[in-house]
Amino acid sequence: MGLYAKRDRVAKFLSHGEQRALEIAIALVTNPKLLRLDEPTAGMGPEESKEMVAVIEKLAEGRTILLVEHKMKMILGLSDRILVLHHGELIAQGTPEEIQTDKEVRRVYLGQNNGNA
Repeated sequence: MGLYAKRDRVAKFLSHGEQRALEIAIALVTNPKLLRLDEPTAGMGPEESKEMVAVIEKLAEGRTILLVEHKMKMILGLSDRILVLHHGELIAQGTPEEIQTDKEVRRVYLGQNNGNA
């Protein structure tokens, strides 16, 4: 998780991104087959987000990751299968390619009505 050099620091003095990495490290102690992450890049800048994405990619080798995230570009780049919710209701599911071309997803999240009035 890239925290070894900071092993003597108290967690509250770590940066926000480092604290998120520590949370994931704690979750990994039992070597889970399923890892649930809720907005792992929330509050991070672009560089920290990029580092977290690399960590998630590495963690996905050998386990399933259930990721809740609002950053569509990140989800599309990381996921094999995506479920899209809107107001708590499932509006689409499929591969990243299927989600990108789904008319309802485009309408709800991109404000596109595909020519329909």
